[in-house]
Amino acid sequence: MPIYSAKAVVFDLDGTIADTLDDLKNSVNYAIGLLGLAPCDRNTICGRVGSGAANLIRKSLPPEADEETVKKTLSEFYGHYMSHALDGTKPFPGVLELLNALKERGYRLAVVSNKPDAGTKAIVSALFGDIFDYVSGEKSGIPRKPEPDMVRFALDALGTEEAVYVGDSEVDVKTAANSGLPCVCVTWGFRSAEQLKEAGGEVFISDPSELLEMLGK
Repeated sequence: MPIYSAKAVVFDLDGTIADTLDDLKNSVNYAIGLLGLAPCDRNTICGRVGSGAANLIRKSLPPEADEETVKKTLSEFYGHYMSHALDGTKPFPGVLELLNALKERGYRLAVVSNKPDAGTKAIVSALFGDIFDYVSGEKSGIPRKPEPDMVRFALDALGTEEAVYVGDSEVDVKTAANSGLPCVCVTWGFRSAEQLKEAGGEVFISDPSELLEMLGK
């Protein structure tokens, strides 16, 4: 088990600290249902999340769907999701205990998500209160993950370059690499350990408490 010298931890949101999958599935199915399309199951949606809502909707529409259809369906998805994002969403077991322990030890904490900024902040506030020092979702004009820009803004806000990145997807593995941060992959999220290994993941935890053992403070 590697030991990291860090002053901050940057977390992904969906699949890492919060199980958002059922609410995402329900909102996707609402939006595509307006077009008469068959609903997607949980496993299908699980394989499509991670690269932002627009990509999630594109993958849930027929390949021949034009951009106007994608745009309208995305709008319907957003409208539904913002009203239902907390119907079933909850922290993964052990995550609250982990965050409280990190805070008590003096770590600076951030969330960086490809989910739209308003939704990201609403979910984090509802589930975790003000425990995070910085929270950001996708914003216009800022490249989303796996580009490093969102993480760089987080590190600037946290006031340190000494950080560990924690995520659950191939997007997160690439984001950490592009940001120059060590990546800790969680195996309770939306990708399997095998998928993460194929994406280049090297360090894995199956329980939130394991992250505490990796941090040297």
